[in-house]
Amino acid sequence: MSHRPHTAISRGALAPRTLSRKHKRRMVRSCALLLAPLSVGLAACGTGDSSDDPLASAPYDATDAVSVSAAADSTDVDPDKPLKVTAEKGDTLTDVFATDASGRVVPGELSADQKSWHSTSPLAAGARYTLQVSTENPDGAPGRRSLRFETKAAAAKHLDVKLGPSNGTYGVGMPLTAELSHPVKKPAQRELVERALRVDSQPHVEGSWHWVNSKELHYRPRSYWPAHASITLRSSLKGLKVREGLYGGKSEPVRMKTGDRIVAVADASSLQMTVKKNGKTIRSVPITTGKSGYETRNGIKVILTKEPYVRMTSASIGAGDFYDLGVHWATRLTNSGEYVHGAPWSVGSQGVSNTSHGCTGMSSSNAKWFFDLVNEGDIVKHVNTSGETMAPFGNGFGDWNMDWKEWRAGSAVNSGKHVGSGPADAARLRPQV
Repeated sequence: MSHRPHTAISRGALAPRTLSRKHKRRMVRSCALLLAPLSVGLAACGTGDSSDDPLASAPYDATDAVSVSAAADSTDVDPDKPLKVTAEKGDTLTDVFATDASGRVVPGELSADQKSWHSTSPLAAGARYTLQVSTENPDGAPGRRSLRFETKAAAAKHLDVKLGPSNGTYGVGMPLTAELSHPVKKPAQRELVERALRVDSQPHVEGSWHWVNSKELHYRPRSYWPAHASITLRSSLKGLKVREGLYGGKSEPVRMKTGDRIVAVADASSLQMTVKKNGKTIRSVPITTGKSGYETRNGIKVILTKEPYVRMTSASIGAGDFYDLGVHWATRLTNSGEYVHGAPWSVGSQGVSNTSHGCTGMSSSNAKWFFDLVNEGDIVKHVNTSGETMAPFGNGFGDWNMDWKEWRAGSAVNSGKHVGSGPADAARLRPQV
């Protein structure tokens, strides 16, 4: 089954929203493979009658219950001041989601009492933002408020670069990322930026940048990184003139290591997942994947996060088959909500038939074994499903689903063909069972 939680990767395009433990326990998690630019349909596992669930009713208008530091439809918001959201009249905040027109998510922090939220990084100057706020009243009913605003243009601009992932050890499938504070579209300007992004690896491997869109680049080798490699990414862009009025700005280097080479292949036909470590098969486990209407995506996926417990429900999407399940040992594969996780309710179907809402289910003991084995950046490849192919961008790290020739064609240095001028899909992070 597959799920889409609210944690956006600060890896790559999406930055995380920080939620309190209380909020995480109360958040509605659900599973599905339906995706939209500002919100994602959810789907998960289970059955039951949702008529008594307050979350199944239409949300109330929370305009009077939420105050925002930026006035609706304003065009002169100061980008240097934090965006603030406050719950009024006894309501609490359950979700705050702000994005600019290119799909960049505004990271923020929710207070422990769920009464207030504030952004934790500056807004972009001269940008259009959409803010979506979810609330809950004292009776447990959900509310919604949304608004749009624009920030003031900056007198002087710096092209800051956020490099990723964070320092640490990852699997051999983890791409490097560079997020730009301003769009860069012209070929010569892109080449200048790309040449300033330096990747050094030990051992050395052939690799290339690819422009996902005008504000985001990914770097990957021709094939997976070697096991136990050391990789350093840094920018030398600071002070360089990118174009009139825009100069290279700040960035922090990334120092990344890889662990063992872990590759899992989940076959929706044989209903087995074969797990290899450094080229040697170490276990094959029975699984179930997405049933008709909720087919699991084919292709290569990079593990995004590991979550010991996720609550997966159908309440937020109005699924025909209601469920509300606490899922253990959940390893997230996509922003839209595909997981590998423990599914004790479907043990009888594992190895026999596909019964999930898109996730890869296995026994609790096998799920914990897999959870303990893998790191972020390890590879899970789904084959022989009847679902669509995993997209290279916009739903996690599907970079490896693009062949090497096309990948290099997205580089401003390696090819004269310049692609990826549009925004990446800003998939929200939700669970699917």
